Amino acid sequence: MAARAKRLIPVAAVACAWAAVLAAQQAPARRIISLVPALTEALYAIGAGPSVVAVSSYDDYPPEVKTLPRVGALLDPDTERILSMRPDLVLAYGTQDALKAQLQRTGIPVFDYRHGGLADITATIRRLGVETGHVSGANRVVLEIERRIAEVRARVAERPRPRVLLVFGREPLSLRNVYASGGQGFLHDLIDAAGGTNVFGDVRRESVQVSTEMLLSRAPEAIIELRVGAPPAGEQARREREAWQRLPGVPAVRSQRVFILHGDHLLVPGPRVALAAEDVARALHPEVFR
Repeated sequence: MAARAKRLIPVAAVACAWAAVLAAQQAPARRIISLVPALTEALYAIGAGPSVVAVSSYDDYPPEVKTLPRVGALLDPDTERILSMRPDLVLAYGTQDALKAQLQRTGIPVFDYRHGGLADITATIRRLGVETGHVSGANRVVLEIERRIAEVRARVAERPRPRVLLVFGREPLSLRNVYASGGQGFLHDLIDAAGGTNVFGDVRRESVQVSTEMLLSRAPEAIIELRVGAPPAGEQARREREAWQRLPGVPAVRSQRVFILHGDHLLVPGPRVALAAEDVARALHPEVFR
């Protein structure tokens, strides 16, 4: 009997050790570094903000992140500094292969982020909830996003759906290097939710570089331009609007349905995406928001 007990002691010790390892692996992250502004915003929205110890060079929302250390961004992550901060979770872009490989070699878990549509945004927020131990907070945020977008869809459901060009980049004061939403990604989904039809919905990419010829041939009935930050004042604002008047052959220009929207939430696929959908819908269908 004594011999059997002695044999069981090592087995029990191994079992306890494995239990400790599994518990450590399953424990919510407490030192998080985010290289993805959309995920940083999501962390704070679900209640995991106190666990964030560093962010990317481009993070500026919510205001709490402005005092946090910066560790580079998509193209220039500061791997040495990231490692020195001893994170237990790093949120990185799916294309940051070299960084992810180095983190994984040192045993640091990586949350792999890839762009997608509206459904991917909510799925990602739920995943973050699991990783950080804030499942209820994540569920709350997701339900609010879904509720508000469903409300937008309901408001515009009976309205005609204009053909929409959604622009997210161009050279200042010109129509050179115009970039617009293709038929994939959350910007395409925003057009649909807001009651429009994407003129580049047949292009199976997230973005399209648009020439003047393409603008004329696609003939959008409304143009929505999304810009980050506060709107310019006075003469600058007038000249930005006038750039589109160089194309009077485009239906949206002829009918004066060119809208330049400003806001730091408009191009971020995160918790404020429903607000972006509301803004686009108000531009396309102002009559249902009066």
